[in-house]
Amino acid sequence: MQKKQLDEAQTKQYDLAQQYPPEQLGHWLGFDFLKVSEKLTAGGAKKLLHKGLPQFSEVIYLVSRKGSLIGEVAVNDLIKASDNDNLMTLANHDFSSLHADDDLYEAAEVVIHSEKMALPVVNADNKLLGRLTIASAYELRQEIADEAAAKAGGLREDEDLFASVRKSAKNRGIWLGINLATAFLASWFIGLFGATIEQVVALAVLMPVVASMGGIAGSQTLTVIVRGLALGQVTDSNRNALLKKELRVGAVNGLVWAFVIGLLTFLWFNDLMLSITITVAILLNLVAASLAGVVIPSILDKMKIDPALSGSVILTTVTDIVGFVTFLGLGSLLLL
Repeated sequence: MQKKQLDEAQTKQYDLAQQYPPEQLGHWLGFDFLKVSEKLTAGGAKKLLHKGLPQFSEVIYLVSRKGSLIGEVAVNDLIKASDNDNLMTLANHDFSSLHADDDLYEAAEVVIHSEKMALPVVNADNKLLGRLTIASAYELRQEIADEAAAKAGGLREDEDLFASVRKSAKNRGIWLGINLATAFLASWFIGLFGATIEQVVALAVLMPVVASMGGIAGSQTLTVIVRGLALGQVTDSNRNALLKKELRVGAVNGLVWAFVIGLLTFLWFNDLMLSITITVAILLNLVAASLAGVVIPSILDKMKIDPALSGSVILTTVTDIVGFVTFLGLGSLLLL
């Protein structure tokens, strides 16, 4: 809708929102809320309720003559109150609020964890501007997740489902090229063990298992960390704790699945040394994948490079190289 098609109230709301950049909460204010003067009685406020209450409204906001937010009254308390009661006596003055210049996605997380249907939004002078509802907060969270998933696949944020073939091919082609280069790098490392593979054919048969397990484990960790970075949950203060936790997860999964794969390998090839080789390789690769899944997006984030866009390509290269070098290197030592 163009600005000239808006009514006066909508125009003011539009102009207010345009004062803030898209990454700040003020740009996405919700204006469907009920505010009343601090001098109003409960009876006067009840009359306003008869006109209808906006969705996700469990409170009405009290404002001063200058528009400053000074309290909120629960709708349930208002209904039970006497008509002559002053709203100031019913109000909760110890309430949570958001600021218009807050980071959009951090604000969404605050609302989600507040156990409130909505939180008011004020400016630097504490003037009530709007609110952010729980529904909008969840939509913002999902939008971040969808955007991260698209970027992880090498898709650009502005690529439309019905974009032209040329535009879509250009947007995705660069990451296919980068992936091709890293694939050749991994192949070069495999080539270093060509003689070993020629003598022990079973290694070639089992190589995809090693690569696949490392890639999946790393992608799981990468997805969690990228999402945490996007939502502001990963900070310098908790990064080391997250790294230790993911390493423990990688070690536990590595022990379990290394044993399972080692047993299956022994039953398949009836070769104990081959079984030991792939067991150790899987364990080390899953731990390395967990480490890379935390370190790679953290470094890219520090370098101001979007980890959702480039992290998966780098991660796959790391897990492939670690997995192949470990597996084929151990094979050279134990099987020849």
